[in-house]
Amino acid sequence: MDPLGAPSQFVDIDTLPGWTDAYEAKQLDSHQNPVGKAQVDVRSPFPYRKDINEKIILWKGDVALLNCTAIVNTSNESLTDKNPVSESIFMHAGPDLKDELQKLKGCRTGEAKLTKGFNLAARFIIHTVGPKYKSRYRTAAESSLYSCYRNVLQLAKEQAMCSVGFCVINSLKRCYPLEDATHIALRTVRRFLEIHGETLEKVVFAVSELEEATYQKLLPLYFPRSLEEEIQSLPYLPADIGNAEGEPVVPERQIRITEKPGVPDDASDEEGLEADLSFIGSHAFARMEGDVDKQRRLILQGQLSEAALQKQHQRNYNRWLCQARAEDLSDIASLKALYQTGVDNCGHTVMVVVGRNIPVTLIDMEKALLYFIHVMDHIAVKEYVLVYFHTLTNDYNQLDSNFLKKLYDVVDAKYKRNLKALYFVHPTFRSKVSAWFFTTFTVSGLKDKIHYVESLQQLFAAIPPEQIDLPPFVLEYDARENGPYYSSYPPSPDL
Repeated sequence: MDPLGAPSQFVDIDTLPGWTDAYEAKQLDSHQNPVGKAQVDVRSPFPYRKDINEKIILWKGDVALLNCTAIVNTSNESLTDKNPVSESIFMHAGPDLKDELQKLKGCRTGEAKLTKGFNLAARFIIHTVGPKYKSRYRTAAESSLYSCYRNVLQLAKEQAMCSVGFCVINSLKRCYPLEDATHIALRTVRRFLEIHGETLEKVVFAVSELEEATYQKLLPLYFPRSLEEEIQSLPYLPADIGNAEGEPVVPERQIRITEKPGVPDDASDEEGLEADLSFIGSHAFARMEGDVDKQRRLILQGQLSEAALQKQHQRNYNRWLCQARAEDLSDIASLKALYQTGVDNCGHTVMVVVGRNIPVTLIDMEKALLYFIHVMDHIAVKEYVLVYFHTLTNDYNQLDSNFLKKLYDVVDAKYKRNLKALYFVHPTFRSKVSAWFFTTFTVSGLKDKIHYVESLQQLFAAIPPEQIDLPPFVLEYDARENGPYYSSYPPSPDL
């Protein structure tokens, strides 16, 4: 209550329901029994921790109204951004805040700076600047967004703050995909509380109505409220969960040092003579494949269950992935034959494969497979589409069916499940016949996803032209064969 007896517009965080409260009430109503520890074979990298969950609050409302030690303001480099969060904070804090911000002389992307709360219920405001998102600079954007959350929390720790109210730092103006940004936000907070949990009593995620569903969906992955919820959430964790502090990991910057060079890190997971034999071979891939003939014989004899088959396949894929992250693949990357671009009309990530840029007879195709896994592993965790440009390919660029079959067999199930469409651009009669034979007799489940595209005009019906970076020779060929495409969108700066 204010001095005149009118109800205060500010919200005391102690009155808000915690992340575990609604779940515990649901459990009591449904009389469900928790999963016993003996039943848990595999634990999540974000295990169930009641002490951490009790610090988390998800609240649909205006962060400026929270009565906590500090609230977070998302702004631009000059700290003058006009977004709904900033405007509400400025309105409730009063004119003194603008004067204070001028003394800070701006804030760089990823940094966090502190001011008083002035007329807010919060004692402090922590200002931070989220990155502008562009798909081609995704890694840099991830690192910057992580820095925003980490620096806010570090500042709160240094100032001995008890509670922090987070807005969603990735503003709409900055075009950061909400779900991707939420993964970074939640895992960074989780890791910080694991290491410095004694410094903070409450962390509030203040969200809008549009953001609430995403947070409700992803919070159980990083803050499971029971062993049962931990197990259920495990399959939905992304491949990249960051390092011990939640920071995105860039494989190219990692240095791997092993005690026994030449022996895989997971060698201890295998048992007996079979494990020793699996490492015999004259090349790196002999260590990853194991005894393929023996595995196939067991499959034919029906001695391996479906679960065992899946486990074996997952183990094989993980070995390929580890090898891909350790290998120097810069020579394959320089070909620019595989890259991520924008999104299609349905919001699916678009990956481009340029056939003419793959000199099949001149490169190590096993390294090409490793590079595909290296690039695609984090993409395939959600729905995506592939655009394959067959434009002006010749016999030196034709991917062998045996290679494609091997790739299809090696990749994780998520690749096949989340691939929504494969656009085959500028196909020839011969390539159509080859693709038909391959999808009919060699692999299953891919045939219905292939769409033959004769012109860029047809492609742009599914993927807006500003969402796909086209090689110049593709544009030139299409203009020559189908006439120029006139678009209101400016050409890509790379072309």
